[in-house]
Amino acid sequence: MATAIQKITLSSSRDIPFNKLVLSQANVRRVKAGVSIEELAESIARRGLIQSLHVRPVLDGEGQETGMFEVPAGGRRFRALELLAKQKRLARTAPVPCVVGDAASGILIDEISLIENIERAPLHPLDQFRAFQAMRDKGMTEEAIAAAFFVGVNVVKQRLRLASVSPTLLDIYAEDDMTLEMLMAFTVSADHARQKQVWEAISAGWQKEPWQIRRMLTETTVRASDKRAVFVGIDAYEAAGGIILRDLFQSDDGGWLQDAGLLDRLVAEKLKAMADEIAAEGWKWVEAALSIPYGVTHGLRRSPARRSI
Repeated sequence: MATAIQKITLSSSRDIPFNKLVLSQANVRRVKAGVSIEELAESIARRGLIQSLHVRPVLDGEGQETGMFEVPAGGRRFRALELLAKQKRLARTAPVPCVVGDAASGILIDEISLIENIERAPLHPLDQFRAFQAMRDKGMTEEAIAAAFFVGVNVVKQRLRLASVSPTLLDIYAEDDMTLEMLMAFTVSADHARQKQVWEAISAGWQKEPWQIRRMLTETTVRASDKRAVFVGIDAYEAAGGIILRDLFQSDDGGWLQDAGLLDRLVAEKLKAMADEIAAEGWKWVEAALSIPYGVTHGLRRSPARRSI
């Protein structure tokens, strides 16, 4: 004989005045973690209460409902609402969306509190990166995104930079075949083709350290601390159309100049201009070069200064 399938009845939902809610002593969350109560309160003030509270009627000694409801799941949201009420930004009688559990249920209230926190799946970092990118694409500035999520602008810049990595590599990261530190290293270059070349070169080997990825992506560039870059100046290089690669996740000593050919041309032009100025002083021979060849001073001697009488 076939066994009858037991039908499930979901808890009803209703709006309950805030002053009829009390925090359950069975709430399992004791240790502070994640977004602070103050930040959560500001989020609720901005966006409203996105997730309802789970409550149960409070019974008196005779098992009758008292009109009050305890909150076993959603304690942080309750405290955030409580803070808004203390700040007089939320009325004490404001209706709060709640899912009302059965007070006579055989399921312990502690179980409800625990499972509500255990079953909550954390957001994958890549989903956050892409969400920030979508908001920027829709017109939000980096400053506006930072203000909306209570983070620094630099954090938003980092997340947007991570979202800009080659889609192929983002898919690999989503499958946990690449660490976040490795993905950070790939942000040094905006060249998707080169990013994929580097990944293909290291993916089959055992050496996949972030420092190696950065080295391979910048091997044809010039450090900003290089004497040529210092001589020309970063402003002059950028004014000539040069691009600087920057690492938003660790110190990069000013970054890397991507166009080494442009830099060398600017150095040669500046050296020639300086040589022309010196030649105008009356020197018979002036030569400008990026470096002095070995032995160039062989056979030369110092000419002693002579005073005219």
